[in-house]
Amino acid sequence: MSEFLPQLPTAAILGLMFFVGLAADLIGRFTFLPRVTLLLLGGLAIGPVGLALLPDAFVDDWFSQLTTIALALIGFLLGQQVSVRSLQKRGARVIGISLCKVLGAALAVGSVLLLMGTDPVVAVLLAGIAPATDPAATYDVVRETDAEGDIVDTLLSIVAIDDMWGLMIFMILAVFAGTMAGDATGGHGMVSGLHEIGGSFALGIAMGVPMAYLTGRIRHGEPTLVEGIGFVLLGAGVAEMIGMSPILTAMAMGATVASLAKHHERPFNAIEGIEWPFMILFFVLAGASLDVGALRQAGAITAFYILARCAGIYLGARTGSRLLGADLVTRRWLGVMLFPQAGVAIGMALLASQRFPEMQSLILPTVLASTIFLEVVAPIITRQALRKAGAIDS
Repeated sequence: MSEFLPQLPTAAILGLMFFVGLAADLIGRFTFLPRVTLLLLGGLAIGPVGLALLPDAFVDDWFSQLTTIALALIGFLLGQQVSVRSLQKRGARVIGISLCKVLGAALAVGSVLLLMGTDPVVAVLLAGIAPATDPAATYDVVRETDAEGDIVDTLLSIVAIDDMWGLMIFMILAVFAGTMAGDATGGHGMVSGLHEIGGSFALGIAMGVPMAYLTGRIRHGEPTLVEGIGFVLLGAGVAEMIGMSPILTAMAMGATVASLAKHHERPFNAIEGIEWPFMILFFVLAGASLDVGALRQAGAITAFYILARCAGIYLGARTGSRLLGADLVTRRWLGVMLFPQAGVAIGMALLASQRFPEMQSLILPTVLASTIFLEVVAPIITRQALRKAGAIDS
C-alpha cells in the first residue's frame, strides 16, 4: 500500500506529525494511555514500517538532530530538580535512592543472565546498560497528568541524575567486560568516559553562570524565551561538537541557573511553554525509527532482561526508600515509575557493539527490543502508579 502513496514535502510531513501530537493529546485525556505511548505508536503507524508517510531519509536526517534538541530541553528543565536548594531539601534521599535503583538494576540483570548461561561478557555489558532510563517519557507523563507532591519531586530528581550514575556503572562494567575478553585498552575507556561526564558538567556550569545572570534582565516574555533557548541549544551543540553529553551539559546548566538566579523560574517557565512541539517531533520520529524486527531476533534473552531490569529497579528503589526513611507511598510506588528506557540505553548498546563487534548480534537486538516494549508499556505503568500514589488530582 505504501508504494502507492505520494511523497509528501517536508512542510506537509511536519504538519502531519503535529496532528499526530494533537490526536495523542486528545486520546490521552480520555484513556489510560499516556501521550508518549500514543506518539510512539503514531510514529510507528506513519513511519517506514507502516504507511511510509515518513521516508527513511527524513527519519534518519531529522531524528538525530531532534534527539539532541529534545533531550537538551528536558535536561535543562530536569536540572531545576537538582539545584542546590532542591538537593538541600531532598539531597540524601534522592542520591541514595538513585544509587540503590541503579545498582539494583545492574545486579539483577547481570545475575539473571549469568544464571541463564549467557556469555559472561554479554551479561556484564547488558547489566551496565540496564540502569539507563528515559527522563523524557517520565517527565512528559508527569506534565500531562499535572501530578504533584513529594513523590513526584523525588521521581523527577531521580530521573535527572540516575543516568549519570548509569553511565558511570556502564563504563566500569565495560572495562570489566573488556578485561574478561582480553582487551588491554579498558583503562583508557574508563578515563574517556569519566572525562565525558566531568567535561559535560564543567561546560554546563560554565554556560549556566552567565545564563543565570543574563536571562530575564532585558525584558520579560519573548526576550527571556529567546535567551533561554539560545543558551540551552548553544550549550548542547558545543557539547556535541567536542564529544561531551548534551543532556548532562543542559542538566548542569539548569541546576546552575536554579541555584544562582533569584529570578530562576523565568527561563524555566519560558522553555516549558515551547518544549511540547519539540517533544511531539522527537517521539513521533522515535516511533518511526523503531525496528520491530528486533523483537523477533532477540528471543528469550530479551524477556529475561526486561523482567530482571524491572525487578531490580523496583527492589533497588524500594530498598533505598526504606533505608532513607521515605514514606510508605514512596516505598511502594516509586520504583514502578522508573521503568521507561530509551535513547541513553540504545547509545550504550551501540558503544558496546562497536567495542565488542562479536557480541553485537546479541546486545543490540536485546536492547532495541526491550526499548520498543518498555517505551510503549512503561509510561502506562508510570501513569497508573502516579494515580495509585495519589499524585494525580482526580
